[in-house]
Amino acid sequence: MAASGTIDALSQFKLHTVFGPIGASVNFTQANLFMVIAGVLTLALLWYGMRPRAMVPGRFQSAAEMAYQAVMSMCVDTIGPEGKKFFPFIFTLFFFILLGNLLGVWPYDFTFTSHIAVTLAMALFVIFLVTVVALRIHGLHFFSYFMPSGVPVALAPLLIPIEILSYLSRIISLSVRLFANMMAGHVMLDVFGAFVVMLGSAGLIGYFPAAFALAVNVALIGFEILVATLQAYVFAILTCIYLHDAVHLH
Repeated sequence: MAASGTIDALSQFKLHTVFGPIGASVNFTQANLFMVIAGVLTLALLWYGMRPRAMVPGRFQSAAEMAYQAVMSMCVDTIGPEGKKFFPFIFTLFFFILLGNLLGVWPYDFTFTSHIAVTLAMALFVIFLVTVVALRIHGLHFFSYFMPSGVPVALAPLLIPIEILSYLSRIISLSVRLFANMMAGHVMLDVFGAFVVMLGSAGLIGYFPAAFALAVNVALIGFEILVATLQAYVFAILTCIYLHDAVHLH
């Protein structure tokens, strides 16, 4: 909330350096910090979860095993038997995005997936990987993907540019979907949080609307957790679908 009493819901997305002069010297922002935290938490889930290796797993080991099995099933069911090769990448991608989304729900934390630069970089890497995989498996035959069989050659000048644009639009689809959903959710949380403060400070007349705004904000937090999980899954499953197209070329 700005000093004038207006709501500045976008200020939460501003980047600033952390760790004082050391962070400033390398431009290490809070976004970079939470990326490191998300990576460490992903490693900790597997390291500490699988460390006991008990026949009767505890809660943490069960969570690690369920996470492993869920992502492995996603890869194999979507890509095929070849999906096992891509499991480490998909697992890392899914939990990096998931933890990046969920960390931002906590007060004073930062959602690095709410920045288009981050989601665009991930989307570019995914499409680059998909293209490299397709070229390695199929060679120059990969380019037949942009000219489906059975289509008259006369339509090639029209169809090929459309297919290329459709292929490249995956970058926008991956990056904007994740960025827009996370940014919109946090803007709503900030707006209703500001309403609680503004209405609560208005005296007795504002207590009821402030309580209503607080209830809405609690519901939004639950909804944001659901969206955070769903968006991580959507990003991962779309990556699997694109890898399936690269492997099987259809």
